[in-house]
Amino acid sequence: MLFNSIQFGIFLPIVFALYWIIPHKYRWALLFAASYYFYMSWNAKYVFLIFGTTFVSYLAALRLEKASSDKEKKVILAITAIVCLGVLFFFKYFNFFFESVSQIFSLFAIKLNPITLNVLLPVGISFYTFQTLSYVIDVYHGKVKAEHHFGYYAAFISFFPQLVAGPIERTSNLLPQIKSEKKFDYEQATYGMKLMAWGFFKKLAIADVFGFIVDGIFNYHYLYTGGVFILASLLFGIQIYCDFSGYSDIAIGCAKLMGINLMTNFKSPYFSTTVGEFWRRWHISLSTWFRDYVYIPLGGNRCSKPRRYFNLFVTFVVSGLWHGANVTFILWGALHGVLQIIENFFAKFFKRESKGIVWWIRVIWMYLLVCFAWMFFRANSFSEIVWIFMATPDGISHPLTYLSTVIQNVDLKPIDGIIKLITLIVLFAYDYASLKVDVIEYISKKKRIVRYLAYTFVLALILWQRFDGVASFVYFQF
Repeated sequence: MLFNSIQFGIFLPIVFALYWIIPHKYRWALLFAASYYFYMSWNAKYVFLIFGTTFVSYLAALRLEKASSDKEKKVILAITAIVCLGVLFFFKYFNFFFESVSQIFSLFAIKLNPITLNVLLPVGISFYTFQTLSYVIDVYHGKVKAEHHFGYYAAFISFFPQLVAGPIERTSNLLPQIKSEKKFDYEQATYGMKLMAWGFFKKLAIADVFGFIVDGIFNYHYLYTGGVFILASLLFGIQIYCDFSGYSDIAIGCAKLMGINLMTNFKSPYFSTTVGEFWRRWHISLSTWFRDYVYIPLGGNRCSKPRRYFNLFVTFVVSGLWHGANVTFILWGALHGVLQIIENFFAKFFKRESKGIVWWIRVIWMYLLVCFAWMFFRANSFSEIVWIFMATPDGISHPLTYLSTVIQNVDLKPIDGIIKLITLIVLFAYDYASLKVDVIEYISKKKRIVRYLAYTFVLALILWQRFDGVASFVYFQF
């Protein structure tokens, strides 16, 4: 079930009403049932995967609590990790692994027929797998206690607002909120609705609109040459940000309707001046997950510089692989790892504070650098990346012709171009203001005429767009 579907528009009000009508002691059951219905609306048979992963991790945590030795705990943790990651590997990486092995053997003139499986990738599997793993690891380290009530735990893992694309919640934040009794908070609920509206604006008025242009270029890259690929990369940077952060805003806002506060997942990432800062602002729930469960266990920064650089590189390569079974994602992660190493090596330079025009130059440069990396992320294959890099410089010796070709390929009507520009101005004005204030709270305190003009303006920008069906969210594929 997609957030931007009619079905969800019917589903959410029903769940919201029932949640506040029924007694507290039954609310976990409602969340559990609603979440599983939400997931099963995509593909009912795959619900056994999330239930199985949930049940295994639940039992593992209980067993860890009773374990009498560190050796026994390590065995339990290892078995749980193998089971949970094994399911993820089977559905997401099996074909990629055997195809890669076959290609390696072919370099030595050994022909292997790769084993391929025709299975559908379960939506959200990477997200709920990481959530269950973090729970078991935290129980292993004694950071949280094992949850004995299976219903509470299952509702925590499957909580529908963040089930299929995050934020990847931590046990210490979400589970206690599901268990605790809450009273309806009007201010919290209305804030959630406004945040959801902002998320829909980013998804419908920006991500889907620019996605149409980006997909047309990348999916038919062999028809294009020149600067159109630069434009596609810049627009993809906007598309994926608005698509994914839009989902997070809707998820966080939806949770607030039930009196639950999910962690912030984005903090104006395109106003970063370094790659390190970008990752502290982008997909925060995932970047902190890799920091806590991969980077730090590898040694973190409490080791020699060469080892620290190695830890950084490995963490980002694994992060790239998490996003998908494709060499393009691995290259994207590796590139960010290299950039992080460079920043660490020249830390004194990159950590300098900057203001005014220097700050803006660094922000723009960082956006261009991140968008360059996005080309690896968006490309469908390595051969497509090679094509793009070879085709992009074509005609650059004639700058005016180079630019005019880009404009011709986009083929926008003047009024559509103006509306798209306005949506971008609204987006970046909101994000820039968010560096200092909570924009939604700030507008909510203004006079009624100011508030309703702002709400009407954003709604008008959404309704201006022409919708050809319901577009899925980019991160559903991960």
